[in-house]
Amino acid sequence: MIKNIRKYIVILAASTIFASCGEYQRVLKSPDVNYRLDYAKRAFEEKKYTQAATVLEDVVTQFKGSDKAEESLYLLALSNYENKDYETAGQYFKTYYARYPKGKYTELARFYTGYGYYLDSPEPQLDQSGTIKAIEELQAFLDYFPKSDKVSIAQNCIFELQDKLTLKQLENAQLYYNLGSYLANNYESAVIVARNAIKDYPYSKYKEDLELLILKARYQEARESVDEKKADRFREVIDEYYSYINNYPDTPNREEADNIFKIAQRYVKD
Repeated sequence: MIKNIRKYIVILAASTIFASCGEYQRVLKSPDVNYRLDYAKRAFEEKKYTQAATVLEDVVTQFKGSDKAEESLYLLALSNYENKDYETAGQYFKTYYARYPKGKYTELARFYTGYGYYLDSPEPQLDQSGTIKAIEELQAFLDYFPKSDKVSIAQNCIFELQDKLTLKQLENAQLYYNLGSYLANNYESAVIVARNAIKDYPYSKYKEDLELLILKARYQEARESVDEKKADRFREVIDEYYSYINNYPDTPNREEADNIFKIAQRYVKD
């Protein structure tokens, strides 16, 4: 008896799947654009985002200029978004808000463009052009819809993305620092990269790390200098020490900074 029930359930499930696939194939071949749009809506609701997107790609073209064009274009973008194809979704969302700057879904289209790029943003060690694109789109969303209920989400995403860019710059500066005097004065390059990162992202959580790296780079540069340049360069170290300690008086790196300061003082005494 139980075996027969299980067999019936399997057959019923298989029949349902077959019927669903059969309808999908009929929809793809159907000349009735309204039928295809209705099916795409149902597929989206059932989380069949690939099917919805596939059907809508053709529907959008046929509805162009009609009263259903706006809805079908937005649904196409959203289907790709829910399918985690954020690059394609972004292209369709941007097409939507460019075509309908005051449309029913423009606020959401602008938000999801940036948020999709945020979700797709690569790890810090990789190329960050996608991260920059996400920041630009999220900032544009804030500019256009400063009273949206999604403002705080967009702002937090921007801060997180900026931290990612800052971390990449910190890693680049650290790389120069690690190279030291190999083939060139890489300590100076480390300082330049770190200062630019602080200038570009002054509120990053990595700001202290960058400032400490500047102090350490200046110290190593002074330590490895020729004798006639040591005094001047250790004065720069002392300046960097005071700047760092003033900004972070309770830093856990205080002992390391103080040791650098004590050594620097030996070279600048009259």
